[in-house]
Amino acid sequence: MGDEKLLKEIGTRVNARRKELGLTQEALAERMEVSVQMISNVELGKKAIHPENLVKLCNVLDASADYILRGSRADWEAVGFMEKYARLTPENQSLLEKLAENLMR
Repeated sequence: MGDEKLLKEIGTRVNARRKELGLTQEALAERMEVSVQMISNVELGKKAIHPENLVKLCNVLDASADYILRGSRADWEAVGFMEKYARLTPENQSLLEKLAENLMR
């Protein structure tokens, strides 16, 4: 995979996760103690993120580096899903299972 494509994919994941958390670029930059321009460049796939900033990014976005860099969810993220699943009513668990089955077809 080309560097440009990889950077764009990383940027897309950062942007999506930031929005999931309801953060603006400004809020993310402030929490990471970096410039808004740096966040913008990462999200647009214009620049790579330095390792020390990747650590900050993962902490603020509550995401693994594996997810940010490769799009893979870590095992501990699946555990979080299972904990939520366990709190569902049996009826809603059944609905979720049927939904998953339909999505895998």
